[in-house]
Amino acid sequence: MILWCDGPHPPDENMLRDAALLATREAAHGDAALRGRPAGAPGEAPREVLPGPEAVLRLFRFEPHGITLGRAQRPPAALDLARCRADGVPWAVRPTGGRAIFHAEEWTYSLVASIVDPRWGGSLSQAYERASALVLRSLLRLGVPAELAAPDRAAGNLGRRTRPDLSCAACFAATARHEIVLGGRKLVGSAQRRGARALLQQGSVLLGAGHERLADYIAVAESEKAAVRAALAASATHAGAMLGPHPPLARWADALMAELPAGTRRFDAEAGACLLTLLESASYTPQPL
Repeated sequence: MILWCDGPHPPDENMLRDAALLATREAAHGDAALRGRPAGAPGEAPREVLPGPEAVLRLFRFEPHGITLGRAQRPPAALDLARCRADGVPWAVRPTGGRAIFHAEEWTYSLVASIVDPRWGGSLSQAYERASALVLRSLLRLGVPAELAAPDRAAGNLGRRTRPDLSCAACFAATARHEIVLGGRKLVGSAQRRGARALLQQGSVLLGAGHERLADYIAVAESEKAAVRAALAASATHAGAMLGPHPPLARWADALMAELPAGTRRFDAEAGACLLTLLESASYTPQPL
């Protein structure tokens, strides 16, 4: 496992970095599998068997604050794009699914791993559970009395008690199985994407009420925005009271390192940029969305 405490980036750069991590792990795992196949010709020595690529846990923030949408959402239908432009609020589409999030006061993570990784991979449900369990342990270590959502809280039943119904538009208006709650309200939102060989899970830990700013930019009538904000406030909570107003990302990285297996390597800031390419000599040039 590699822990990369990356740091702050704009929404498009953060999503490009996660997409690059997924692509490189997908390609590296496939290359290792090809070279690990036994020789076809009689008497030919078997090819070298390479281990699968290490899982990478990247920690980051959004600077400037902005919005991400799930990959299945249509930006013109989900957001008031004119208001975003007028207010200078950047947005990007995530590689993963899920719904809209305004990223402001939060810690954010992405976990990329081989699907066959015995510790971090597995089925969709297993991978969700493993990543969420790690995040939960780190939060408990930091004094946040969070817990996994109970099964009867799943299927998006939070946030449906108020109108308008945002369960299909805003991530923090609903809680799903294996997500993390605090005092019965959603604390960590997460989404996963699975390729042929690798998976990417992304998640946000709320540290303040900044996520409620989504109400200003979601594509609903102006008269409904107050109800949107109320729905987000009712269905989600944050850990700012326990962690302080501006807890450094490195503090979370330290707690995660204490929970990760022995031998985990840590990169800080741009020292981890080499993870974005298959070859360390290759360059990573972000492209506009």
